[in-house]
Amino acid sequence: MPANVAIIDPTALTAELVRFPSVTPKDEGAIAHLAQALGRIGFTCEILEFAEPGTEKVLNLYARLGKSGRNLCFAGHTDVVPVGNVANWSVAPFAGAIKDGVLVGRGAADMKSAIACFAAAAERFVAAHGRDFGGSISLLITGDEEAAAINGTRKVLETLARRGEKLDACIVGEPTSRKELGDMIKIGRRGSLNGTLTAFGVQGHTAYPHFADNAAHRLVRMLDVLTRESIDDGSAQFEPSNLQVATIDIGNPAANIIPDRAKAVFNVRFNDRWSGKTMESWVRERLDRAGGKYELAIQVSGESFLVPPGEVSEKLTRAIEMVTGRRPALSTGGGTSDARFIQRYCPLAEFGLVGETAHKVNERVSINDIHVLTKIYLSFLEFYFAGR
Repeated sequence: MPANVAIIDPTALTAELVRFPSVTPKDEGAIAHLAQALGRIGFTCEILEFAEPGTEKVLNLYARLGKSGRNLCFAGHTDVVPVGNVANWSVAPFAGAIKDGVLVGRGAADMKSAIACFAAAAERFVAAHGRDFGGSISLLITGDEEAAAINGTRKVLETLARRGEKLDACIVGEPTSRKELGDMIKIGRRGSLNGTLTAFGVQGHTAYPHFADNAAHRLVRMLDVLTRESIDDGSAQFEPSNLQVATIDIGNPAANIIPDRAKAVFNVRFNDRWSGKTMESWVRERLDRAGGKYELAIQVSGESFLVPPGEVSEKLTRAIEMVTGRRPALSTGGGTSDARFIQRYCPLAEFGLVGETAHKVNERVSINDIHVLTKIYLSFLEFYFAGR
């Protein structure tokens, strides 16, 4: 095929990837299809399968073009969240339907389109400069980002480190833009702590409360202590930490029974004034203050981190400005991503499409934005490898 004829159309590849119903941690063929597309343009593709005991196996892809020079990695995920009630969708969620300049489907925004855009940008860059451009381009794509994140990016990074393969920089293609493509880059994330709180009491008859100890009442007091006051006022680079109660479960079968236990699940998004351990101590100190017997199970899914502005974010900003005319804000807001693992290995920035419809019914992305994002990634590749 002539060098000036593109093999990868980012819109077509996005639609193809959306058509794989890869609800986490299922793959359903998405990784193999992407590997095939990348292989056609010269990438060496390696599919890595991991399965911790008691978990489902997960497929991951590490694809690399080039064997020397700086290794610029693009990281993303092909797994998606469930579609919810299919009847509420205007199209079949995995049809990859395109109508009126918009591609609709689960994973369109988060984040199969960004994967397709980077693949297309890499092809165009190599077509312009040849495969011997003095560096390497790689993609680290996991099928385990939306859920436990046990058998995905973290294990691929560990595998690469064991064999001495280094990442020099990374772009994570999460949908970071808020209202317009290019208005925001992420250079850090808050930490995330999940707490399962069980309050205990004594079961009894609602007509004779003096013979019982209502666990529901105790739980309410504990949750009030946790939510009554703000945790902090934020820091120089981060917004305030925040605790939200996600669910309260008692499971009482009758209205005239005082429960002997009540459970709640909450999540804390904490800034760089805290670690997982200090945040847990803050929670336990307040629960002890409320009084009563309780159990608390804590899981920290990620610590807060900040990547100081540097080459990656600066050149990405230049690329965005050149293509869109917008100067993006550098943010640390939002949820967690696999950037929390990658930042331990190399400098990074997160940038992708508008995420307003991510995880929603009728998740969608503008076809124009797909083409613009491809141009931004291509410009970044030019800036990064040209050293300008």
